[in-house]
Amino acid sequence: MSSAERVVFEHVTKRYPGTGAGNPGAVEDLSLEVPAGKVCVLVGPSGCGKTTSLKMVNRLIEPTSGRILIGDTDVGRRDVIELRRRIGYVIQQVGLFPHQTVGENVATVPRLLGWDVGRQRARADELLDLVGLDPASYAARYPSALSGGERQRVGVARALAADPPVLLMDEPFGAVDPIVRERLQNELLKLQERLAKTILFVTHDIDEAIKMGDLVAVMQLGGHLAQYATPDEILARPANDFVGRFVGADRGLKRLALVRVGSVDLQPVTTAMVGGDAAEARRRAAEDDFPYVLVVDERNRPLEWCRDDAIPAEGTVAATNGLPAAPIFDRHTTLKDALSMLLASDVQAGIVVDDARAVRGLVTADMIGDRIRASAETAAVSSGAT
Repeated sequence: MSSAERVVFEHVTKRYPGTGAGNPGAVEDLSLEVPAGKVCVLVGPSGCGKTTSLKMVNRLIEPTSGRILIGDTDVGRRDVIELRRRIGYVIQQVGLFPHQTVGENVATVPRLLGWDVGRQRARADELLDLVGLDPASYAARYPSALSGGERQRVGVARALAADPPVLLMDEPFGAVDPIVRERLQNELLKLQERLAKTILFVTHDIDEAIKMGDLVAVMQLGGHLAQYATPDEILARPANDFVGRFVGADRGLKRLALVRVGSVDLQPVTTAMVGGDAAEARRRAAEDDFPYVLVVDERNRPLEWCRDDAIPAEGTVAATNGLPAAPIFDRHTTLKDALSMLLASDVQAGIVVDDARAVRGLVTADMIGDRIRASAETAAVSSGAT
């Protein structure tokens, strides 16, 4: 894999002919640096210049003044075709070629770079597997046979095909439903753990920005940068009234999006494996105040909840159409999303699983409530200090 490279905006301005500095959609004197391997989210209302800023990186739009560096190289001094082939680009509507198979779509840039057919196919298969699509099932399909979420995964795979050091993502998940969107967000975060690309990500959704970004650039109309900081800094200390209004009054609740369930101390859960000794399961259940036992398979994957008194006194444990084992969180699920899923399911506890879907423990509504109260107290102290 190639190394990620930093991206630097140095006093970048974009003005269109016949308009002044306040032209909606223009960018005004933008300076910021995205460190190599980090995710920077550009967020703001429509017309604030976030997509214009993104497109100036790969020169789909040329700046009026200033310069943009990838690494230490001014993108304005590079051949535009060669530049774009070294930058991954993912857009909301994906833009897959309908007359090409999924495998051919993923191999687009390697094909343009002159890779041999075998290497193209191997790279396409590798990336499809990376984004969770079985090459044997998907490589020969056409885009019309895919769901919206599957097409978006293919778009990400295509953007990564030539192993670019920089990835541009323009509202990549805006066209899918909320459930698929949350899944794709988590999958991208998992990919980033492995690949450590420098990513510039555009969204109008402050919740998505907080979840996805190592750094967040809040932009306002006229293309001005209102604040550039970590999500926690922006939520705890908005730079001005515009940022405060944009992130919303529920900043304490939004800070739950900064904590993933994989990083909290989970509540232990009593489990009983299907086929295991029922008497032993009843004994362990009696030692736990929680009135349910989580029935799991031989790989410790959750199957259902079973009341303590429904476990037979002897024989073996069986799945008997108990309560659904839901909701289930992976380690990337934020506490904000976890709370939303608990409320939607009308339950007090959710099951946290690892990458193999084996049970790790529970997240409860009480645990999240404690976090909210602690966050509110911290914010109050910070506000008093300033």
